[in-house]
Amino acid sequence: MTGRRIALATVHAAVDAHAPDLRDAAIVAIGEGQDNAAFAVGDALIVRFAKARGPARRAARIEREVRVLSIVAPIAPLAVPQPRFVIPEEGALAYATLPGEPLAAHRDAAHPYAIAIAATLGRFLRALHDVPPATVADIVPTDDDTPKQWRNDAARICRRLGTAIPVTCRAAVDVFLHTDPPPRHEGEPVFSHNDLGIEHVLVDPATFAVTGIIDWSDAALCDPAYDFGLIDRDLGRAALIAALAAYGATAPDAQTLFTRAIFYARCSALEDLIDALEASDPMRIDGANAALTRAFAP
Repeated sequence: MTGRRIALATVHAAVDAHAPDLRDAAIVAIGEGQDNAAFAVGDALIVRFAKARGPARRAARIEREVRVLSIVAPIAPLAVPQPRFVIPEEGALAYATLPGEPLAAHRDAAHPYAIAIAATLGRFLRALHDVPPATVADIVPTDDDTPKQWRNDAARICRRLGTAIPVTCRAAVDVFLHTDPPPRHEGEPVFSHNDLGIEHVLVDPATFAVTGIIDWSDAALCDPAYDFGLIDRDLGRAALIAALAAYGATAPDAQTLFTRAIFYARCSALEDLIDALEASDPMRIDGANAALTRAFAP
């Protein structure tokens, strides 16, 4: 998304007004994605601002996320943000710094720990997916796009990517685009994080134990396979298998989840590559190319 830039002065003003005990703490930009920009206030606080234009849109999104966190916190087996203050019209959410660092910052070093990380994420998804849909139906949207819609979107992305698709992946991508997508999820949609990429997974950098999950702004009722697809995209096929085993998926559900997860991994990997190229971010481009290679592995 193309959105506003968040000036440090805006962050300082928010901290001065809502956390005056931290007004003398150093404020450092620590990350920026399509939707949000995040800042560390000393070692004590994270303040995240939505980049969307329009205060009403920002307010609706952040108020929804705060309600989501109030439901997730009591049932999640991992730490999640606990809001200290919000500024709805700014789309600002401040929370005490959680232990750990984003797994994305340790992508290469994490490889030996991928199976254990994925198993933890599988158990985490089990807890979320067990939340009765009625509990969150009036809070989060329902993402009910069909696999055919996903595949059509992927085809449009591929036309834009052209020769930017790595040579080693082009044949597999072509087969993917000319193969019927898997059947859609037949059951009820489930409550899920809906953006469980490694940038939102916190780990202890010494042990690679998962310590928390951040950024709940995309939480939705959706296909239970979607977040498993992001595990496949970011951590690989063996990690996906470990996550599904820890989740407790059994045949025949395990096979259909596995098939749809791979499908979503491939769609999301293509989307990540186009986003990285449009952002002209060399590190993101390298990561997206690696994810594409994993997702399109046999």
